[in-house]
Amino acid sequence: MSTLTIRRSIIDDVELLSTLGSTTFYDTFNGTCTKSDMKLVLDSFFNKEQVSKELQDENDFFYLIFQQEKAIGYFRMKGNKILPFDDLKKFKAIELKRFYFLKEAQGTGAAKVLMQYATDLAKQLGYNKMYLSVWEYNIRAQEFYKKMGFTNTGFENDFPLGKTPQTDYWFWNDL
Repeated sequence: MSTLTIRRSIIDDVELLSTLGSTTFYDTFNGTCTKSDMKLVLDSFFNKEQVSKELQDENDFFYLIFQQEKAIGYFRMKGNKILPFDDLKKFKAIELKRFYFLKEAQGTGAAKVLMQYATDLAKQLGYNKMYLSVWEYNIRAQEFYKKMGFTNTGFENDFPLGKTPQTDYWFWNDL
């Protein structure tokens, strides 16, 4: 594996994150909803204005991973005041909201490096639990999260893509 570098995203990364987010989300969910629903999601969550707003929130943590000079993946992590299920309330918990890689970077080991970075960062920030939601049919991601110490909590949440209903599972990890 060639040299990997990780750094926190800055406001100048808006276009890069918007493009990387759109590409990786599309590659993950293409064919699971209608084209119009996919367009709605991409236009709503990965537009430059939305990404810029998120980047300017100091409690919203975006980190990019680069192979050589090319951004190949990223994560978004944020502490939430409203937790998705009651069992989390007894912990200081942070959500891993996005964890995406370009297709060509999947299976290279880079995801393991970035996940370890995210876990270490959450610990440094004083969190003792990390949680995430993962699409019920994304078995590859679920298996990866399990290898990284996450457990399926048994809790589910609706995660519609536009008008297309989908279900995610909540996973968590002790830090």
